[in-house]
Amino acid sequence: MPRHYAFLRAINVGGHTVTMAKLCELFEGLGFTDVTTFIASGNVIFTSPVKNTAALERKIEAHLEKALGYEVKTFIRTGPELAALAAHKAFPAGRVAGAGAFCIGFLSEPLSPAARKALDGLANDNDAFHLNGREIYWLCKTGQADSEFSNNVFEKATKARVTFRGAKTVTKLLAKWPL
Repeated sequence: MPRHYAFLRAINVGGHTVTMAKLCELFEGLGFTDVTTFIASGNVIFTSPVKNTAALERKIEAHLEKALGYEVKTFIRTGPELAALAAHKAFPAGRVAGAGAFCIGFLSEPLSPAARKALDGLANDNDAFHLNGREIYWLCKTGQADSEFSNNVFEKATKARVTFRGAKTVTKLLAKWPL
């Protein structure tokens, strides 16, 4: 059965606390198997025979909203998709090594031309962005805490939903649960 990687927005931030045991229970309640979590920020690994990831996203979102009482935007990637996005060279290695933060943002679909233009307008001396399909690569010279950029800034500017993870988190996740 194919392994799926779900990246959830609004888990254990902004007062929305969910234990990883509860999150596993909620995913198992949908009939998924081999459910596990990786760090307490809404990364869920599971297997399902369903190959339509958009349908899986909608099913999980509806279930989590009903169970938790608030919207939990869900972004799913298959193993091959996650391996490809982790291997993508968005910026030169030297720039990444010297940066304070390097993150990957997960989108449901590629950005529209207007949203791409809005993203370009968010770049500055501290924050650089690279768009590749349904992922945004964010390179921050000083570190996230010192940046004016955030999920909310992105969503307000582009009208698109996103959740970010550190590139190292994605790499570690793949190492622990390979394809």
